[in-house]
Amino acid sequence: MRTYLVTGGAGFIGSNYIQYMFRKYDNTIRIINVDALTYAGNLENLKEIANRENYTFIKADITDKAAIQKIFEENDIDRVVHFAAESHVDRSIRNPEIFVQTNVLGTAVLLNCAKAAWEQEDGSFKEGKRFLHVSTDEVYGSLEKEGEYFYETTPYAPRSPYSASKASSDMLVKAYMDTYRFPANITNCSNNYGPYQFPEKLIPLIINNALQGKKLPVYGDGKNVRDWLYVEDHAKAIDMVQEKGRLFETYNVGGHNEKQNIEIVTIIIETLQEQLSDTDPRKALVSKDLITYVEDRKGHDRRYAIAPDKIKAEIGWEPETMFKDGIRQTIQWYFEHEDWMKNVTSGDYQKYYEEMYE
Repeated sequence: MRTYLVTGGAGFIGSNYIQYMFRKYDNTIRIINVDALTYAGNLENLKEIANRENYTFIKADITDKAAIQKIFEENDIDRVVHFAAESHVDRSIRNPEIFVQTNVLGTAVLLNCAKAAWEQEDGSFKEGKRFLHVSTDEVYGSLEKEGEYFYETTPYAPRSPYSASKASSDMLVKAYMDTYRFPANITNCSNNYGPYQFPEKLIPLIINNALQGKKLPVYGDGKNVRDWLYVEDHAKAIDMVQEKGRLFETYNVGGHNEKQNIEIVTIIIETLQEQLSDTDPRKALVSKDLITYVEDRKGHDRRYAIAPDKIKAEIGWEPETMFKDGIRQTIQWYFEHEDWMKNVTSGDYQKYYEEMYE
């Protein structure tokens, strides 16, 4: 049975990945989920699989070398899938030190612990061991011209403390691959959306605010462009890179769904109005009049767009979910999980950990 160590598995993308992996592989794999359970880590995301015999949760910070070392010593880890990171740009602008601590130092600790566990006397690494570092398209900076895209060969040009910390962690992984021939891959993905996303990010924030008749904040002129990727498509890409990707390679994972931020807000409003029944009192609250333009974010990148040509050509992956379908599925999920949203926005989601693991 192959054993996966997933860091940050209680977060948005990590929890979706774990659920995807159990749907695909069921009892033929084992997953150890390591998460520090900061504000965005929520074990309610995984309560349906919490009692599986082949699933283990460990509350630990990836910067805690002793804790991570112990996991490798007590388990024969075959794969590391490294999601754990501070990820919100606005928070990085206010408190960059935390991002350097988690994203850079935490990655270094993981690399060192995996290297120590997997390296053989001759300097080679045990067969079948792989480390996948999950990163972001933000490391490439901003695209100013229409028709330009990020490729794996695009020079790094991070413009926020968050993207700079992720670029630094990418470079650490690249250095381990080059220096030690450490068996790793890097994936750089576009903006994810879907179930279980913490409502500080654009899509769940707009959904939640609109349903309550609250203002819908839009930075600047609202014309900043992002490429959107449905989270399950991303989970599938990560699995395929681990199974079919060439070692030491970087793969860009894009959604082919470029949209301006104001387009996203408008689509959400229109979809909510369409999906809410006429008898639902919230329908009267949802309106384009709620759109409120606010002062632009510092260093706000104008446009991101990923070309996923390499991953399609080498591995056969391409995004399957069009935005018009993915956003409907996402909104429907939030309709069906109102308690989840209430718990997250009130902070009560932390009680689940206390009840389950105290």
